[in-house]
Amino acid sequence: MSRGQDRAQQRGGLHPGATGATIDVNRPAPTSRLLTWLRREDRGALTLSYVAVLPFVFLVIMVAIQTSFWFLARDAALAAARQGADAARALNAPRAAGPAAALAFARQAGQGYLDNPVASAAGSTSSTVSITVSGQVPSFVPGLVARVTETVQAPAEEFRP
Repeated sequence: MSRGQDRAQQRGGLHPGATGATIDVNRPAPTSRLLTWLRREDRGALTLSYVAVLPFVFLVIMVAIQTSFWFLARDAALAAARQGADAARALNAPRAAGPAAALAFARQAGQGYLDNPVASAAGSTSSTVSITVSGQVPSFVPGLVARVTETVQAPAEEFRP
């Protein structure tokens, strides 16, 4: 046996009595050892992925919740403005009846969705009623301040014989 074959047999590369370069099937191939080492060294990779991805997932969820708060506040302000316009456009109704009805409706129906509601009849004329309701949207995202403003215009009722 040659000196190289003797060394290969000592390392487990050749079967005893074998000639030439045969491969021991029980010994893992170099690429298999590399894959085993790589698999062993990826411990904590899933945790690292979560650390990188979860803040963005939470941000998307928070923006979705904040958007729903905004839509709810907008709908509450619009419904209050409609209620105020209906009250102000009635025959012989005082112009102050519109903002008062809108504010009462916003405080009752928009509770939790529309903070600090304000109603005004700015822009109203003798033939048209304009009621504007505005308020603050509750904030779910820290530091975000959003306001909604909705205006409803309607013709004032008048008697025509």
